[in-house]
Amino acid sequence: MIHNHYQKFMKTLKALKFLCLLLLTGLSFSSVAQQPKLIKNIVLVHGAFVDGSGWKPVYDILYKKGYHVTVVQQPLNSFSNDVAAVKRVLALQNGPCILVGHSYGGAIITVSGNDPKVAGLVYIAAHAPDKGETEAGNGKLYPSAYKSLQKGADGFDYIKPEQFYADFAADLPKYRATFMADAQMPTADAVFHAVMPAPAWRSRPSWYMVAAADRIINPDLERLYAKRATSKTVEIAGASHAVYESHPMEVANMIIDAATHIK
Repeated sequence: MIHNHYQKFMKTLKALKFLCLLLLTGLSFSSVAQQPKLIKNIVLVHGAFVDGSGWKPVYDILYKKGYHVTVVQQPLNSFSNDVAAVKRVLALQNGPCILVGHSYGGAIITVSGNDPKVAGLVYIAAHAPDKGETEAGNGKLYPSAYKSLQKGADGFDYIKPEQFYADFAADLPKYRATFMADAQMPTADAVFHAVMPAPAWRSRPSWYMVAAADRIINPDLERLYAKRATSKTVEIAGASHAVYESHPMEVANMIIDAATHIK
C-alpha cells in the first residue's frame, strides 16, 4: 500500500516538474519574442546648403560602437533626385535601418522613409511635413529668424557666407562655420516647395531633436513637428541649426536609442 502511494506521489511530482519546465520555456520564448530588435544599419541624410561631411563626428561615434553607417550625398538639385539618392542607398542595406535626416533632409526622409527597409526615423532639427504640406508653407506659419538667404537667378539658393556663422552654426568654432559657409552647396529653391505625399512618420516610430536656438527653422515649428509625429523628443538648449555637428554625442545617443528600441 505504502509502495503504491509512493509511486503515485513520484508520478505526480514528475508531472509537476514537467509542467513547470513547460511554463518556464514558454516564458523564456515569450521574453525573447518581446525583446526590441537590434538594428545595426544607420543612414544619415544631410540638409540644404551643406554636404554629408558634417555628419563625421556622429559617424565616428556610431562606427566605433559597431554600427554600419552610410552617409548619403544627395545632389540638392530637385526633390525627386534627392529622394532617389536616399532610396539608392537604402537598396544597398543588408537589413532594416534607422533613417536620419537633418533640416531639409527631414523632408527627404519623410518620403523615402516609406521604404520597407526603414524601421524608424530620426529627425535632427528637421522638417517633417504632413501630406499636402511644403517646407516653405510651414516656414511662413512659423517664420525663421535668419535673413541671410540669397536666391540666385538660376533658381539655386545659398546663405550669405558672412552671415553663415550667426545664422546656421553659432555654437561651432567660427573657423568651422567659415569652412561650412565657403564649402556651401547651392540648393534648388524648388525643393522647399515640394508637396509631401503620405508621410513615413505616420507609419514608423520616430525620434526628434529640437535645437532650441535654431535660426534656420523656428524651434516652435520643430516642436510642432515632434508633437504631431508623437516622436520621442529631446531638446538641446542653446543649440544652433548645426546641432548635429555641435552636439554629436547627444545626436548619436538618440540614434542609438532608436536602433535599440524598435519593437
